[in-house]
Amino acid sequence: MFGLIFFTGDKSHTPKLGIDLQGGTRVTLTARTPDGNKPSQDSLKKAQEIIDKRVNGLGVAGSEVVIEGDNLVITVPGDDGAQAKSLATTAKLYVRPVVGQQAAAKGGQQPPATPPTDSATPATPPATTPAAPTSEAPTTTESPAPQNRVFPAQAPTTPTPAPTPGGLTPQQQTQQEIKAAQALRQSTDPTVQQQAMATLDCSKPDPLQGNDDPNLPLVACSSDGNYVYLLDKSALDGQEIKDAKSGYDQRAGWVVDVDFKSSGSDTWGKLTTQYVNKQLAFVLDSKVVSAPRVDAGGQYGGNTQISGSFNSTTAKELANSLKYGSLPLSFATSEAETVSATLGLSSLHAGLIAGAIGLVAVLLYCLLYYRMLGFLAGFSLLAAGVAVYTLIVLLGRWIGFTLDLAGIAGLIIGIGMTADSFVVFFERIKDQMREGRSFRSAVPRGWQRAQRTNLSGKTVSLIASAVLYILAAGQVKGFAFTLGLTTVLDVIVLYLVTAPLMMLVSRSPFWAKPSVNGLGAIAELAQERKAAAGVLVKEA
Repeated sequence: MFGLIFFTGDKSHTPKLGIDLQGGTRVTLTARTPDGNKPSQDSLKKAQEIIDKRVNGLGVAGSEVVIEGDNLVITVPGDDGAQAKSLATTAKLYVRPVVGQQAAAKGGQQPPATPPTDSATPATPPATTPAAPTSEAPTTTESPAPQNRVFPAQAPTTPTPAPTPGGLTPQQQTQQEIKAAQALRQSTDPTVQQQAMATLDCSKPDPLQGNDDPNLPLVACSSDGNYVYLLDKSALDGQEIKDAKSGYDQRAGWVVDVDFKSSGSDTWGKLTTQYVNKQLAFVLDSKVVSAPRVDAGGQYGGNTQISGSFNSTTAKELANSLKYGSLPLSFATSEAETVSATLGLSSLHAGLIAGAIGLVAVLLYCLLYYRMLGFLAGFSLLAAGVAVYTLIVLLGRWIGFTLDLAGIAGLIIGIGMTADSFVVFFERIKDQMREGRSFRSAVPRGWQRAQRTNLSGKTVSLIASAVLYILAAGQVKGFAFTLGLTTVLDVIVLYLVTAPLMMLVSRSPFWAKPSVNGLGAIAELAQERKAAAGVLVKEA
């Protein structure tokens, strides 16, 4: 096992630690439903499965997604806590035609009358025909329409919904916020649309965030918050996406390649034909991540390319979200907790000290009660500890297993269970010696009896660990896993280390001495019983 550690995998020879030992981020997500009702358990379980797939897709080792009441809790060990927040994106993607755009208002200030001149004209497409629309800087439409002009702030002709009154539950307040945003930003009235574009503050959290109606127009911010778009109703749903992956394009930088299903491929082909030299916006969770202009003469098949202000991480996150589908619910981060590495290190030290105290206490008990046989028990405990350590390191490499405080508790309990096996074995040897057998003959006979008892006890413990692992959630799973692991290794050490060592020492005259093995009182009792039995026979 140590050979596997040193000659396979990476150079790390230490276990992977959980969030409570090495620090990390724990994010609590609260579901936001348009009707204000509590989310169903089926929706929460579906969201948990999708986010869990996203975790695996990003390769975030040691992360977990659990349901706590009406919330989802994501934990990510290490320093990269931003990944935990990115995993909660609803990933509702729609392709919407761009009707108009303008620079976003900053902090509630009126935007400039026209967007910056350097973004007014799209870059000239290359001579070769691209396979997908290329992303350009946000641009204005060539033919100004009434919706495209920037209007000064003024009272809208259609009154906006009243602000949320006090005394509402969080669900009711969320419902009011979503309805207010829909009434302003998804109105079919051109005047209200113009007012929404002029007053929308992209620096604030978006109350819609994936709750927009695809059958209505939408006023939305760009993902970088610099532009506001007026978009038509959805022409293509992200549910038509078959696969998505990130990559690097020499011209556009980091991009996301999207492969559509057959039905989505046909729709995409018609869109690119209908909107030549016009913009199509990719809207993710009510934000425009890219608004490419369809090149004239482009040949568009069943795939396309989304480009924008991406880096390697954000492109991979977007591809991962689109690949595994959209969540059935939208979520807001209600709590984000960061566990410092210093606190985790203190917890690790406390756990190691507790384990060391338990190990020393067991060894002292064995030495005082079983004399030299206690050294055999200590050697077996050492072998079990080495096996557990190496296996945890290997499992961290192979399946991403991380050791947390609950797992350390399972290992400490495993120490006592391993020592229990020795106690059963030694006591069965005593039983055989009480019947008058020598130490040499008592060891193999005691082993035959002890292994039945030990196997029965270990089987019960293993079943309990398996049931606990299946039914439990969160860190309790780590406790059940390490407890089951030590149970299995205890049986292996008992058969491959403890029993063979006892067979060897039973043939040694030195270990047969009562002063060495601590069985002198048992041997004297056996002799007294034998002598008493002989007297009774003579009298009879």
